[in-house]
Amino acid sequence: MGIRCWLIAVVLAIGCLSDRSATLAHPAASSLPVELDDREFWTLTERLSEPNGYFRSDNFLSNERGYQVVIPDLVSRTTPGGVYLGVGPEQNFPYIVAVKAHMAFIIDIRRGNLHEQLLYKALFELSTDRADFLSRLFSRPRPDGLSRESSVEQMFDAYNQVPASERLYKQNLAAVVDRLTKTHRFPLEEDDRRGIAYVYHEAFYSGGPNLNYSIGRGGFSRNSPSYEELMLADDGHGENRGYLATEESFAFLKNLESRNLLIPVVGNFSGPKAIRAVGRYIGERGGTVSAFYLSNVEQFLRQNGTWDTFCASVATLPLDDASTFIYSSRDPFDANGGFSTFGFGLQTRIRPILSEVRGCSASNVASRVGLHSARPQ
Repeated sequence: MGIRCWLIAVVLAIGCLSDRSATLAHPAASSLPVELDDREFWTLTERLSEPNGYFRSDNFLSNERGYQVVIPDLVSRTTPGGVYLGVGPEQNFPYIVAVKAHMAFIIDIRRGNLHEQLLYKALFELSTDRADFLSRLFSRPRPDGLSRESSVEQMFDAYNQVPASERLYKQNLAAVVDRLTKTHRFPLEEDDRRGIAYVYHEAFYSGGPNLNYSIGRGGFSRNSPSYEELMLADDGHGENRGYLATEESFAFLKNLESRNLLIPVVGNFSGPKAIRAVGRYIGERGGTVSAFYLSNVEQFLRQNGTWDTFCASVATLPLDDASTFIYSSRDPFDANGGFSTFGFGLQTRIRPILSEVRGCSASNVASRVGLHSARPQ
């Protein structure tokens, strides 16, 4: 081989190695799924989940009035296109939209929350716009005059004027079950079907726009906001960033649900499996957790002495400097040390995850508390 040919061969070899290194270093764009087929979605939900656990209330709806106040800071800190993790029902939706999540995992100790997320999934997919969604959610006839340009205030004003319809409820429930079992072919057990019907009837059909945290088993919360109040809230600067505030926000979630990229998982935050299994799935595909919404689960973990176990699980997630905890506490002072304008209820805050989980490796925690399935949250 002549010297010129040898040099060309070396250059080509180096180029190939460089391309391979770049692929290995930046796999996220090509390896996180663009969508999941129905079999993949259901297999993933079941494979990542732990057994059904117990919580003291049904928790159909958030009771965090100030959930939007962190969104401006959250948007400035996080990187779009990451993977979102969270707990609970609808309060995850505005955060998912805000961080422009590529996909999301909702992890909750109760299988009842999985039922609620499946109900939401079907309703998002069946609905053409926000007004149609509210009609199906509350089983109320769609009032005349509502359009894509209507404000969320106008929509709730209109739906407050029409009563719930048992006929629509039964029709909508049948459509939801058909969507899940016939369109998606999810193999729902009879207990799951009953669970979805329970959430739909006891919460949304019965409560309507006035649904609040007090409705349902064990649900007691003083001055808890209604569904309407939560949807009409703003970010503290006059902008409503709720998931029903604009057609664009609604469409973002509808698109995510239609591609099977919002995945409900049953899991105890201090359990041995769910968070770690979700982390492995994300990491193997080159993804990064952009935000992790805890609600006020932290207080239960600390009360039960299981925060270290949770922290060790979080330390296994694929994180970067922008990864952010969203959490709630009952501190009456705001994040800047001033008195909160939202009263003595739960205050929503954010903080970086990486600095929180330093020192929370599995080996460190195992030496102190042992890794085991913890008491219920």
